[in-house]
Parts: sequence; C-alpha cells; structure tokens
Amino acid sequence: MSVILETPRLILRPPQADERQDWYTFSADAEAQRYIGGAKDPVMAWRSMALISGGWMVNGYSMFSVIEKATGRWIGRLGPWQPEGWPGAEVGWGLVRDAWGKGYATEGATAAIDWAFDTLGWDEVIHCIDPANTPSQAVAQRLGSRILRRGKLPEPFNIELDLWGQSRDEWRARQRR
Repeated sequence: MSVILETPRLILRPPQADERQDWYTFSADAEAQRYIGGAKDPVMAWRSMALISGGWMVNGYSMFSVIEKATGRWIGRLGPWQPEGWPGAEVGWGLVRDAWGKGYATEGATAAIDWAFDTLGWDEVIHCIDPANTPSQAVAQRLGSRILRRGKLPEPFNIELDLWGQSRDEWRARQRR
C-alpha cells in the first residue's frame, strides 16, 4: 500500500488509521454525504473506512485519502473504486464541505484517472452521479466525461443513477490537447 500520488496541491494515499476521526466527522455531515449514502454514525463511518482500506488489500487499489498539501489536513476521499457488483470501474470523489469549490475534486480525480488508465490498465472510467448532484456533474464535465448510460448500484444502495465517464482513448486524446 505504498502508492502515493501528488498533484500541485494534494497528496493522494491509502487511508491511515490516524484519520479515523476525520472520516467520522466527514461521514456525519449530512450535506457532504447527501449523494453518497447519507450521514453515518461512527460505527458505519468506520465500516466505510474499513471497506475502502480493505479494497487496497484485496484489489491493490481503492479510494485514496486526500491530503491538502498546504495544511497537511485530511479533506476527503477519492479515486478508483470497483467493489463487487458495481456498475463499472469508477473514479469517484467526496470531500469535506470547506474544500468544495477549490478545484480539488477535479485535480485529484485527474491524477486518479491517469493512474487508473496507466497503472491499473482500465479501458473506461465511470463516475456514478445522482441526476440531482449538479456539483459532481460539473466536476465530471471538467474531466471531459459525459453521460454514458444509466446504471444501478448493488444492495444495500439499490438506486439508479447516471453513469458519466469516458474511454482511455478519449481521456488520452483530451490530455494531449
């Protein structure tokens, strides 16, 4: 689990145990969790953190913890995600509210998509986005993604949403511009 990605303003790395309270605070914020499963108590937040951490052990990848370089502060999680039954190979994001509107999601997702295509060998990346989640739709558009199709999340979510995304070839062509 030594994967570390750096962008001009962020460090992306696997979750660490000392971030537990940051995850709890983030997970309890109903607005920050509005489109990613709803607010969670510490027990469910721990399970979420453990699920993402376990992805690193089982798959060799999962969402990264997002660390703001200027402050060293944990500000969310983003990155590659494809648990069993998921509708595709996703790069998703979720940040604490005071990190919204700073371009962090786009910056971090760009690094994560590069890594997913270049290192993991993915052919396509998706972003599972609720049709009402206009801020995430804007991030997807900045990444060059578009609605590819409708998809359904597995239990316990069992919800339909829009699958935004693009192919590796589309991503690379856009990056060359």
